[in-house]
Amino acid sequence: MLYTNLKHIETATEHAKVISENENVMVICGRMGPMCILVYGIAEEIENDYQNIKFFDMEFDNPESHVIRNLSEVQGFRGIPFTIYYKNEKVIKATSGIQNKQQIISILNEYFEK
Repeated sequence: MLYTNLKHIETATEHAKVISENENVMVICGRMGPMCILVYGIAEEIENDYQNIKFFDMEFDNPESHVIRNLSEVQGFRGIPFTIYYKNEKVIKATSGIQNKQQIISILNEYFEK
């Protein structure tokens, strides 16, 4: 279990439900390590500024997170967290490793209408 204030996805079934029921979704798949904690914190901080986007986390080491770890968009990624941005059930952007607040905001503003 990840100790964040984000909504948690624990199973592949929940993941499928989340992305099918929400137009815009950001999922941070990681651990409770220093690089991941920074990204969770940024998402928690800006979540209320983006009412049209649903923010979630998923534990990287959970076998159920294969739905993220096996995406073609993350092949070759070396660092965690994997941050996946979905629009209408499709991956529109994926990043790996630490991202600063401005990088995340830039992605949100580019791919999702505020």
